[in-house]
Amino acid sequence: MILYEYPFNERVRTYLRLEHLFARLGQLLGRDDALDHHFAFVTIFEIIEVAARAELKSDVLKDLEKHKQHMIAFRSNASIAQDVLEGVITQIESAFAAVNAQTGKAGASLNDNEWMTSVRSRIAIPAGTCEFDLPAYFHWQHHSPARRREDLMRWASSLWPLAQAINLLLKLLRDTGSAQKVMAVGGQFQQHLPQGRSFQLLRLRIDEQLGLVPEISGNRLIVSVRLLRPSPDDKLPVAAAEDAGFELTLCS
Repeated sequence: MILYEYPFNERVRTYLRLEHLFARLGQLLGRDDALDHHFAFVTIFEIIEVAARAELKSDVLKDLEKHKQHMIAFRSNASIAQDVLEGVITQIESAFAAVNAQTGKAGASLNDNEWMTSVRSRIAIPAGTCEFDLPAYFHWQHHSPARRREDLMRWASSLWPLAQAINLLLKLLRDTGSAQKVMAVGGQFQQHLPQGRSFQLLRLRIDEQLGLVPEISGNRLIVSVRLLRPSPDDKLPVAAAEDAGFELTLCS
């Protein structure tokens, strides 16, 4: 099964982008090749760029507090495992404290690192980090993998509180949904959303063996999925005409 996710608002879209970048950074840091560490460097800059949205920190803190209050309301519910509940509340409080303790935007302290700034200014230019452009960076790439990894971890350390908070918020959001099996008739599916309820994320799982790609659109009133079939000759995908089932989850 292939999982596709579709955000219904800009805030969740930003969370998903950051989750994607943090996951990539984690994979690259675990490798030893200098080229992988170069792209880890690139990813750190991408995270800083996405996290530069002015209201991001405020949104994260508000969402954590909202989830905390929602969880606290279950403390008197006898059907809820209280030890598990308290563990989740503790995680939320810890994430809130870590993000709140940071001054400014995530990764802002790296802007004061003149050497990193010099690399950042060249890294977006095609082949801008060649040895004749940035000899000091070329020299850094010849350090041992352990030395490079230590440097990257140190530079990325100011980003980890945001990463932990984003991962927790998305986990809590995904846990609110219940999967349902639906059918796209003639490659088309639409579902009206209930009034008075605001959904933030759609999750769609489809069997890889079907060879179909879902094109998802939606708003607070309706969700639409159009199934496409990739073209074998590098052309754009074409609309599928057959019936096909998939799993749909709406998270609020």
